[in-house]
Amino acid sequence: MKRQDFYYELPEELIAQDPLEDRSSSRLLVLDKQSGAVSHHIFKEMKDYLKAGDCLVINDTKVIPARLIGSKAGTDAKIEILLLRRREGSVWETLVKPGKKAKPGTKVSFGDGILVGEVLEIVEEGNRLVRFSYEGIFEEILDRLGQMPLPPYITHQLKERDRYNTVYAVHDGSAAAPTAGLHFTPELLQEIEDKGVDIARVTLHVGLGTFRPVKAEEITDHHMHSEFYQISEEAAEKINRAKGSGRIICVGTTSCRTIESAADETGHVKACSGWTDIFIYPGYRFKILDGLITNFHLPESTLIMLVSALAGHAHVMSAYEEAVKERYRFFSFGDAMFIL
Repeated sequence: MKRQDFYYELPEELIAQDPLEDRSSSRLLVLDKQSGAVSHHIFKEMKDYLKAGDCLVINDTKVIPARLIGSKAGTDAKIEILLLRRREGSVWETLVKPGKKAKPGTKVSFGDGILVGEVLEIVEEGNRLVRFSYEGIFEEILDRLGQMPLPPYITHQLKERDRYNTVYAVHDGSAAAPTAGLHFTPELLQEIEDKGVDIARVTLHVGLGTFRPVKAEEITDHHMHSEFYQISEEAAEKINRAKGSGRIICVGTTSCRTIESAADETGHVKACSGWTDIFIYPGYRFKILDGLITNFHLPESTLIMLVSALAGHAHVMSAYEEAVKERYRFFSFGDAMFIL
């Protein structure tokens, strides 16, 4: 398939700039993956589509304040560094802007020298390996100096840092939020468990590679970046138990990619950890996923391709057209879709 097959027109005013005060009051478009029929709801009503024996899979990764703005030693030129992933110790793979000012050997100071980064080398995609020097605990310094790495299409300032994390975020490591999970509240999760639904926590640290635009005309020529994931014994047990008696429903494309990476051809999941660069697009045969809760994604993105693999290209593009017509809110702080 061609990249252009996944394009749709989106008025700019439908890009959500701020999170809603009540997480679970977002709108929810429910899409029947067999018929393509859609219906419109409030997000908290998603629990009505779950039943005892189902398993809801959530990604408990936590976004770190990975955006650092500092000054180049010697010139005081402004340089922005976005932490992508820790390579080892105090060395991180980063995205640096402007890159032309960050040659190997460049030093950047943050917080009047509380934190100093030195560019070691340029790696894949022009990313930089940066070694940080500091006194104290890196995470505490990052919490003081760093900003949440909001996507570029969000231009408003985030008033509360925690609103770009799920209420169940635990494990530090993501450069972007698993945004489908932003709609859940502790109360809603408790109501879901009270119905007899198991909640399985998996971890996938979201990198920016997930959101990189597809530039290849043929989608199969697109290269996915790898992301670290982990599935515990408890989560694997819950998922496997539901496979026999209920349905596996993932919250977000990251949870989906995690369990599809870990499942064998029979749909059995083992406790494991590793790196995945799985690319799911139409024609993919799902090994374990039955349903998906997800936000509305950018045109021509790998994420809309994944959704199309589950519900069918024609059904998804029609549902997106309906969402635009009904003035749904799009992208990270926007409304949600439930595919069943």
